[in-house]
Amino acid sequence: MSRSARVIWDDALTSYNFGPSHPLAPVRVELTMALARSLGVLDKVEMAGCASASDDELSMVHDRGYIESVKRVSVSGLPDLGCGLGTPDNPAFAGVHEASALIAGASLAAARSIWEGTAEHAVNIAGGLHHAMRAVASGFCVYNDPALAIAWLLAQGAGRIAYVDVDVHHGDGVQAMFYDDPRVLTISLHESPRTLFPGTGFPDETGADGTAVNVALPAGCGDAGWLRAFHAVVPPLLHEFRPDILVTQHGCDSHALDPLANLMLSVDGQRAAYAALHRLAHETAGGRWIATGGGGYELVQVVPRAWTHLIAELAGHPIDPATPTSEEWRRFVRERTGETPPLTMTDGRNPEFHHLSGGYDPADPIDRAVMATRNAVFPLHGLDPIP
Repeated sequence: MSRSARVIWDDALTSYNFGPSHPLAPVRVELTMALARSLGVLDKVEMAGCASASDDELSMVHDRGYIESVKRVSVSGLPDLGCGLGTPDNPAFAGVHEASALIAGASLAAARSIWEGTAEHAVNIAGGLHHAMRAVASGFCVYNDPALAIAWLLAQGAGRIAYVDVDVHHGDGVQAMFYDDPRVLTISLHESPRTLFPGTGFPDETGADGTAVNVALPAGCGDAGWLRAFHAVVPPLLHEFRPDILVTQHGCDSHALDPLANLMLSVDGQRAAYAALHRLAHETAGGRWIATGGGGYELVQVVPRAWTHLIAELAGHPIDPATPTSEEWRRFVRERTGETPPLTMTDGRNPEFHHLSGGYDPADPIDRAVMATRNAVFPLHGLDPIP
């Protein structure tokens, strides 16, 4: 399906490191790249480097004063609670500005690849830091790289950008930055804010002309329910909105093994979502697709397999779920982490689901969540909320 796919990568992207006890461990990205390389996935894409985002570029989405505060923390390594650095979620560390600016620059490189037409799809798996706000770090995120990519594209002349966020946590930072901008459609599917950080992302947060869309799913939702919700909301809105470019965030913390959340997806269900978004990029955005990583805190069993599937899907060469992981990679996992690696690229699940068009069950909490979203935003897009 892809004409060209580009992976933005620099080994220094692993320098975004809040310390050995922090859940956002850079080894997850290191293991992903090693797995993708060992399975030949990286042979099917173009690898490209990146430069750090400049202060002028960062100021497209962040206050200048905030950037200066992060730079001071970067030099001293000391907390500055005024900018959100020095909390348990966002520890201060020396070099934080440089590490964060490089991740932001990687997503800018992906955006530039798509805008200039040098690639049809591009991915920054180290990115997806969607909680960072204009003037404060939040939720493990310092600079909001997806928002920066979107803002840069708008500045180049893009008329409409759609952003779909499948992280288990609400994509609050990206939503906040474009909440009143009808050129940007943000869609976030996440665990209910009643049970999970950041406590936002209710269906009635609808933004400018219904361009903020939130599907708040109940704890315990698995593959079938999640995919039912996705297909009931995302395709109709993307087909109606017709974005120039699709930007997606792929936090894989919706997995059943993730220690920080309560959804129950499998790697197989996540892989199905990636395939659906790939199709939608071609159906609604002329194939122009920018993807990022995001959350994901089961560092060995989940993140490397999920994002290797993402890169393979982006390349147009999906991996058979039954494919074994390589012995070379398993050895690397044991040496690097001391943990037992997964043996195959599947959890052995069949991620089937029933479309909402087959009937709405008011007793089902997933259907109630879906209908709350459809009722809130579909009429604002000229769509019928009744399935």
